[in-house]
Amino acid sequence: MRILFLSRWFPYPANNGSKLRIYNLLRGLGRVHVVDLVSFYDPGEGMATADGLQGICQSVKAVAWREFDPVSLSALRGLFGSTPRSVVDTYSPEMSRVVQDALAARHYDLLIASQIDMAPYAVEQAEIPIRWEEAEVGVYAQKAPGVPAWWGRRRQGFTWWKYRQYLHGLFRNITASTVVSEQEKKLLQSAVPEAHKVTVIPNCMQLQDYAGVTAVPDPGSLIYTGSFRYDVNYEAMLWFVREVWPLIQTGQPQAALTITGDPAGKPLPTAKNVTQTGVVADVRPLVAAARVALAPLQTGGGTRLKILEAMALRTPVVSTSKGAEGLDAQPGEHLLVADGPRDFADAVLRLLQVDDLHRRIAEGGYALVSQKFNWDAVLPGFLRLVEDTAHAGNHPDSGR
Repeated sequence: MRILFLSRWFPYPANNGSKLRIYNLLRGLGRVHVVDLVSFYDPGEGMATADGLQGICQSVKAVAWREFDPVSLSALRGLFGSTPRSVVDTYSPEMSRVVQDALAARHYDLLIASQIDMAPYAVEQAEIPIRWEEAEVGVYAQKAPGVPAWWGRRRQGFTWWKYRQYLHGLFRNITASTVVSEQEKKLLQSAVPEAHKVTVIPNCMQLQDYAGVTAVPDPGSLIYTGSFRYDVNYEAMLWFVREVWPLIQTGQPQAALTITGDPAGKPLPTAKNVTQTGVVADVRPLVAAARVALAPLQTGGGTRLKILEAMALRTPVVSTSKGAEGLDAQPGEHLLVADGPRDFADAVLRLLQVDDLHRRIAEGGYALVSQKFNWDAVLPGFLRLVEDTAHAGNHPDSGR
């Protein structure tokens, strides 16, 4: 079977959670099917090259991604339409041409569009079945209630309404879709009742990629991995550095925090022993060398690859309840969960100071990943879904 895979993120090097998921899906698909990749790439990371995708994708084409600019002319025009402004502003005629050229050049049995940004380019054609991979609504659905000012809630509520209308239109042409958790599935089907053939394929780890990465953790070291270009990550670290970090510093003054990922020009409060590395080629050695990994997330959806990656490296995790959603993890066995600043700081300090607890949570987290979030176990089901979608035909109601 020949598949055209559309990706918002250029998947190699796999230096963030989205890239990691896409890379492993491509690796699984490439073992049994012929896969052509059309992807955006981030100009800030340099020109995309296909070197790391040889043997996985038969062909690779990349188009430069342009970030959403809320004050651009197209974004301002989007205020008066039913399509979300971010979709209007970031739409790329060049990407559309590349996709249409690929479809004209050869026959495909299936088109996979990864994440919301690629859906418009998929539904422009109506000839082949479409699987929307990682359809996420949680980050949009949860913004409005959390905005303190009434006018902000009204604005976010209107954005959520527009997003739902946009989803209704997309699902007229989507054959089937994938989400990463049961919570995301419920949110999607609540927002778009006509969304059908929605299947959970969780974020997972390819454990053999982590087996050789070991380090002796620095006693007071903490790590957070996540680009601030994703507002959820910036929001999490802003809360942590302001509210939690001073409490940890009081309890253990030598504690040190490392934050990886693109800072995106978004400042954090000045704080002692906090280092931002920017983008790193391989985050695994840094996570393995940390005593504790953090997931102080306040909003968002899905399952957090940053948590699974830390577990795969036997680095204990402290997370908020929101961060741990979708993992089916037991607090006190697989990770520690805390929501208020004092409770979060106390959980971190316990892992820094109590060796037995540190060891128990590290082993429990690794066991959870091995049993439930291992690509070796999950990929066969994904491949069956892909084949079922291709055989269903190009109409969304086919095969129901």
